[in-house]
Amino acid sequence: MKTSLNYRMTGLQDAPVVTLAHSLATDLSMWDGVMSALEGKFRVLRYDARGHGDSPAKSDAFTLSELEQDVIELLDGLEIAKTCFVGLSMGGMVGMGLGLKHADRLDRLVVCDARADAPSSYRDSWSDRIAKVKAGGIEAIAEPTVQRWFTDAFKSDAAGMERMRAMVKRTSADGYIGCARALRELDYARRLPEMSVPTLFLVGAEDAGAPPQIMRDMHAATPGSEFALIDDAGHISAVEKPDEVAAAILEFIS
Repeated sequence: MKTSLNYRMTGLQDAPVVTLAHSLATDLSMWDGVMSALEGKFRVLRYDARGHGDSPAKSDAFTLSELEQDVIELLDGLEIAKTCFVGLSMGGMVGMGLGLKHADRLDRLVVCDARADAPSSYRDSWSDRIAKVKAGGIEAIAEPTVQRWFTDAFKSDAAGMERMRAMVKRTSADGYIGCARALRELDYARRLPEMSVPTLFLVGAEDAGAPPQIMRDMHAATPGSEFALIDDAGHISAVEKPDEVAAAILEFIS
């Protein structure tokens, strides 16, 4: 089933394209903090995933492969043959799928704050959140989500926390449930040795959702990959430490 994605394209008109993919329960504005650094050197494509921001969900049941195919169809529609792909959390999981299945479309891949497999505890946590959203709407998981995402230092920024709460609440219930169901089936860790796209694994030092050691293990399993640790950042590192994240991305893809 095809879906229509909301997107924005900004930056240098004739420069190589960098595509940014956001986390579950955010939208393309999640990347606002890194944009000025990237737009000065690249053409930057951002999009809202299914059921997020201004992109429709159409159902509450879809797969990671469908989320990946959405990106391919977007690139095709914009006549973009190849891109550097940068994804955070869910976006990073989509990026790994693209790197493994559509390597010819990626110049480089940056996987931020994402894991590559779904152990039973991870699957159970998604099942629990799906049940809460079905029972109480997206508001039922908004506050626990933002509390889990960030360090205590960021939580003291009332305006920043409210912006992120509002972003979560703008996510449709169908979009959240559909993506959560897709992530529950995540199974790319065993295939990371097959990755041929040059890859950077980047993670916040205080990320509890995709802990640094897990991402170090992913780096170790991926031939020729690089690793970057962002100090004093939690799960949504591009929001919490945008300058440091932008610098790491630029160093890798430039």
